[in-house]
Formats: sequence, C-alpha cells, structure tokens
Amino acid sequence: MAENGFEPRIAALLCRWCAYAGADLAGTSRLSYPPNMIPIRVPCSGRVEPSWVIEALNAGADAVLIGGCHPGDCHYVSGNYKARRRVALLRRVLGELGVDPARVRLEWVSASEGAKFARVMRDYVEEIRALGPHEGGLGSSTAPEAVAESVVEAVEQVVQHG
Repeated sequence: MAENGFEPRIAALLCRWCAYAGADLAGTSRLSYPPNMIPIRVPCSGRVEPSWVIEALNAGADAVLIGGCHPGDCHYVSGNYKARRRVALLRRVLGELGVDPARVRLEWVSASEGAKFARVMRDYVEEIRALGPHEGGLGSSTAPEAVAESVVEAVEQVVQHG
C-alpha cells in the first residue's frame, strides 16, 4: 500500500482471446501482482468504445487498462489496429479535457504471457499511485450532455491543431 493509503482502482478491458487469457494464466501460475484491477472481458480490444473509458473514469476508476492481442495476431484480423488508433485519439482528447492521458493505457498481451501481464499490472499500479486519485476531471456530477459537449469540443481542438 502507498504511504498515503491510496490504492488505485484500475478498470481493465481485456480481449477475451489474448489479454484476458494472459491475466488468467498469471493467476493460475500464482504470479504476484497487485489486486487493484477490475477485469472486464470484451470480445476484442477493437470493440472498446471511448465512451466506456470515460464512463469508467466517471464511475470512480483511477485508470483504465485496455489489453489486446499483439498486432498481426488479432482473432478479428484488425481489431487491435482499430484499438491503437482509438486509444491514441482518446488520450489526446482526455488531455484536452484536463485528464492525464497516462490514466489510459493500451497493452498487447498474448494468452501465453502471464508473466508479462503481471509485470504490466505491477508497473501500471505504481504509475497510477504516483499520479494519485482521479478526481473526476470529466465531471462525474456533470450532466451527460455537458460531458458530451466537452468531448466534442476537445475532439475539434485535436483535429484542428493536429
């Protein structure tokens, strides 16, 4: 536990074919990593909607980890490439909204990489501990319409200024 008592809550959206299986292998292999992750199995990392990440942060998650198959190994051919593009844009939009982009991380973990999954979780928990709690920079009490308007404005800023 951190000196200040803060333990981050990390929502982990994990591809069912690779990253989720990697997390399962880490567990069945009894590899040590912090219990800060809330695993959520998704069909493919390419199916993760940016709105899910925003909802997770607004609902109290301090960070979101998206895990998928390695590039070229997606069971749906190009889902991980789609995830990579979406996460890059989402991180830029979050930055425009005043949220540290490090609160969203994309990792490639195969089903046979339980040790890598455990290492990623240890590293990410430490990184988020150092950032401190997410204070709801997207306005957890803000009306959904206002959040949507802020996101649209941030996307326009990113598109205009590259």
